[in-house]
Amino acid sequence: MSTEEKKTTKPKLPSEVFSVDFNESLIHQALTSYMSNQRQGSVMLKNRSAVRGGGRKPWRQKGTGRARAGTIRSPLWVGGGVTFAHTKNHDKKINKKMAKKALASILSKFKSEKRLTLVEDVNFKEPKTKMAADYFNKKGCDSALLITNDADQNTMLAIRNLKNYNFLDAKDINPYDLLKAKHILLTHSAVSVIKESLKC
Repeated sequence: MSTEEKKTTKPKLPSEVFSVDFNESLIHQALTSYMSNQRQGSVMLKNRSAVRGGGRKPWRQKGTGRARAGTIRSPLWVGGGVTFAHTKNHDKKINKKMAKKALASILSKFKSEKRLTLVEDVNFKEPKTKMAADYFNKKGCDSALLITNDADQNTMLAIRNLKNYNFLDAKDINPYDLLKAKHILLTHSAVSVIKESLKC
């Protein structure tokens, strides 16, 4: 067997991280902030001067009965430029303490619903998807998020092709991946990292 589980002492889950009251509105804020900050904001829109054409006045100023128009590329026209065409910054700020509290609230919810399991530190000796599948089957999970500390390349490569499974480094936990998970497998070494990173 090429999946190695390192025997370590089972850590105690700190109450300041895993016994926090569920705060739905705070979690929503943290989630929308995270998802907004993931947006590139590099969409390119054209204003009236950047759109091709529109150099000639479509009709004379007076006497036609129609509204005056100077170009067919006005933002009022179909096919015209966008009024305020510039790249948009989608960043949404949230206080660090609030973000940490939201993550602690999610982890606490998983623990209270018995959807969080402590596991031995895992290390895949080869980057084989079958090894990862066997590992999760042994844990009895049909869908799970494995949170580890300093995971190696083999672990990442072994898990990434599995449909209902995901993998995160303890220092990279975020509300989106946590909420998307059906079950969380938390390695022993990851507990101390999470405790330190979520310390207010």
